[in-house]
Amino acid sequence: MLPTGTVTFLFSDIEGSTERWETHGDAMKTAIARHEELVRQAISRYDGYIFKTLGDAFCAAFATAPSALSAALDAQRALGTEDFSAVRGLRVRIGLHTGYADERDSDYFGPAVNRVMRLMSIGHGAQVLLSDATRALVQNEAPPDTIFTDLGVHRLKDLAQPERVWQVTLNGHKSDFPPLKSLDALPNNLPIQVTSFRGREADLEDLKLHLGEYRLITLVGAGGVGKTRLAVQLGAEVAERFADGVWISDLGPIVESVVTSVVAKTLGVSQAQVRLTDDCITQALKSRQLLLVLDNCEHVLETAAALADAIHCHCPDVRIVATSRQALGVRGEKVVRLDSLAVPDKLANVHPAAALEFGAVALFCDRASLVDRSFRLGADNAHIVSDICRRLDGIPLAIELAAARVNVMSVRNLAQRLDERFKVLTGGSRTALPRQKTLGALFDWSYDLLGSEERVLFNRVAIFAGSFTHDAAAFVCADDGDEQGDVLDLLASLTDKSLMVVDTSGNQERYRMLESTRQYALGKLRTSGEYERLARRHADYFCSFARQPESRFGAIPLNEWLARFEPDLENFRAAMEWALVKGQDVALGACVAVALQMYWWHGGVEAEGLRWIQLALHKIDEAEQPEVATQLRQALALLLSRVLYS
Repeated sequence: MLPTGTVTFLFSDIEGSTERWETHGDAMKTAIARHEELVRQAISRYDGYIFKTLGDAFCAAFATAPSALSAALDAQRALGTEDFSAVRGLRVRIGLHTGYADERDSDYFGPAVNRVMRLMSIGHGAQVLLSDATRALVQNEAPPDTIFTDLGVHRLKDLAQPERVWQVTLNGHKSDFPPLKSLDALPNNLPIQVTSFRGREADLEDLKLHLGEYRLITLVGAGGVGKTRLAVQLGAEVAERFADGVWISDLGPIVESVVTSVVAKTLGVSQAQVRLTDDCITQALKSRQLLLVLDNCEHVLETAAALADAIHCHCPDVRIVATSRQALGVRGEKVVRLDSLAVPDKLANVHPAAALEFGAVALFCDRASLVDRSFRLGADNAHIVSDICRRLDGIPLAIELAAARVNVMSVRNLAQRLDERFKVLTGGSRTALPRQKTLGALFDWSYDLLGSEERVLFNRVAIFAGSFTHDAAAFVCADDGDEQGDVLDLLASLTDKSLMVVDTSGNQERYRMLESTRQYALGKLRTSGEYERLARRHADYFCSFARQPESRFGAIPLNEWLARFEPDLENFRAAMEWALVKGQDVALGACVAVALQMYWWHGGVEAEGLRWIQLALHKIDEAEQPEVATQLRQALALLLSRVLYS
């Protein structure tokens, strides 16, 4: 019987099979046939359903988790006693995970299937790995000689929430394995994603092939089309190729003057020199093998292009993937234009299984099921969902914004609301809807559905560059008399509506907007007339934050002290940009630069610190602010001594 609903999946494959085929071709035919026989017997013995085989890999589903575990252990026991010496041994790795999955045409789809595949891939031959969900279901029903070992929390290559991984062995059998091949074991700074990667699987495979041929690739596409998500997923997929890691540098929240500093900081390149240049980065990277992702280049195009060109010309083992709304325009650049997700043709009766083959529909259903667990694509709504995705031009961000509403309205009502919005925007002709207006229309629609307090906070939090805490939002964005709890509730509401992203992996939650969303919100903030007032409150808050007694250098261990400043570096930069570069309050900007002097030194950004200090000294009126000028000179002397010492 084909298990449905909540299913336990067993995925297996042979470690190092490609090499064995190349060196022991004839013997491998016999070995693979015997391996297949033993694995099939173990799965069948416990009523498992083999729904797919890929080469030497098995994909099976079980109605219960204990049955899946018994099959896995039986398979390993049988394989372990077989003589595979003719091919220098045959070692099979197995992963088990339990979750809900959609079954279509005797195959399974959904996050649970992706997760078990990722789980298996981080293991080693002869190892059986369990997700935390499966371990909870089998621990009390496992054979008495079964040993469960907690291998800790690991990031899988789908980049969604980390998974606690368990190893299961039988007493007396091999239990000592190398460290898991998860992202935690590979050098990288790839961010955790709160949602799964859906809709661009084919684009991802194409990009992997391009990366083998080209050293500089630029993903070009409109805002919200999914350039960043694809680049991050690519980094996770190919991390094992690069001995020195995969590093992403987000240029979205910064200004052109600090591009080199931001990239150098990402790559760990020393800034202990008076002037940081592109040459400093290329010298540091000449002997390194890594992938660098330059994300959101469009507003710093000239500087980003110059840096990418320098690295491309002088660092043969460095690959660069840039994301931008337009090409960098440098030599040797491979431009990959990212179109919207595929949508079904305009047909009245589209079959649900056929609709899910389109990336836009798959993405909508995945995101809709996150906010409404009962949501299913069926014959009654497949044509409506397809129409929604088609009307949204297959733009991923627009689809996610719309899907976030299914917990408060039916898809039929959702489609009607969208129809009304677009008719107003296009004079009644849906066919005249320009692609570039779709995302703006969706933002308008989502914005109009917000309550008045939600709109105000949505506008105001756009003043933050990068991420921010609830405390920062409460200080900067709340009106006098507002309770901090009100701000927290509003942030949670905006997150539920996919207008905000929250990272809960650290000691304190941090919120942020996607860059397209932030640019829309900034436009609303400027229109409201509150921009300058919010910018001042923002600069005041981060000046005060940098000068807090608990933030004083030496009060806590250096790594903890640096960790207080790192997440808000973009906000400090934004505050100084507003105060110093735009000249809105030079004294305030100077105070921020001085307060960060020890961070400039110990945070590895001395060259950038020198630039801010020198800019403040150049602009400060010493007659009016003699104390601040003195502090600036002291900070300058400190940083110059650091450079000379280095």
